[in-house]
Amino acid sequence: MQVEVLTDEDGLKGAWFAATIIEPSGEDKYLIGYKTLRNDDDTEFLREVIRACNIRPCPPEIIVVDGFKVWDAVDAYYNEGWWVGVIAKVLINSNYEVNFIEYDEKTTFNQADLRPHQDWLNGKWVVP
Repeated sequence: MQVEVLTDEDGLKGAWFAATIIEPSGEDKYLIGYKTLRNDDDTEFLREVIRACNIRPCPPEIIVVDGFKVWDAVDAYYNEGWWVGVIAKVLINSNYEVNFIEYDEKTTFNQADLRPHQDWLNGKWVVP
């Protein structure tokens, strides 16, 4: 099953990473295989046991026709995962400055690396 996983590892907190559930691993835990994160010697994709509360289905795709606006909540694909941010500035050529509030950091992204932020609440996807 294709999912996204929230990790609490230092430097990666708050990001969702694409993964596959391999098998159950105890009560409310699953062995997952990351699709983008690799082990320390870069020989294979990382596997980890994750609590069920840190696993969600992959969000449905939302097509953004007219681009984003300032203050839109987005997920930005950065360092192999999806990080929650807010559009701080609309730039030219479908580029945006995104503010990662949790880290007090701003970075520029092309629209191709952004998606509207969605929350998984009570078994449903919700756009804030």
